[in-house]
Amino acid sequence: MNTDNTSRQWVRACTVVYAIMLLLTFATWTAGKLGLQGLPVALLVLFMALLKGQLIGDWFMDLRGRAGIWRWIVVLWLLIPGTLVSWAFWMANKG
Repeated sequence: MNTDNTSRQWVRACTVVYAIMLLLTFATWTAGKLGLQGLPVALLVLFMALLKGQLIGDWFMDLRGRAGIWRWIVVLWLLIPGTLVSWAFWMANKG
């Protein structure tokens, strides 16, 4: 009998991140299929898209824990359009 702990199968962190991204994708698809509308739903869907983008940058582009310009480029690439789109949704809903 093998009592070596190295033979155990562990789920890798990137697999868990991928599963989270699949759940977020399913949630946005479901919101669209159900015909959910309104500013809160639009902002929630946008937030989930930005979260998925950050997960891609952190885990699949291996930028988590890194310092320097590449991490900030990805963060700004997500924040600037996300902020502008959120502002546009808010302004359209306001008036």
